[in-house]
Amino acid sequence: MPKGPKGEKRPADAVGLAVMVGKIATGEIEDTVDDDGKDKGAQALGKKGGKARAASMSPERRAEIARKAAAKRWGKQ
Repeated sequence: MPKGPKGEKRPADAVGLAVMVGKIATGEIEDTVDDDGKDKGAQALGKKGGKARAASMSPERRAEIARKAAAKRWGKQ
């Protein structure tokens, strides 16, 4: 049986999934998302990390990192 993004069980066929979505929308059943066990504070800080790092760098340093990444990516061919 297919699983949703959080590992919950979902119907395999399109009609069954449509019926389930309709029941959730009308309130007949409740769509619950289980806790994934990760610390919410750490997740929030992790999402900020890349933006904070980019903001603290000079444009020249960001370009240098991008050039190095592109060389690695295209050098494999």
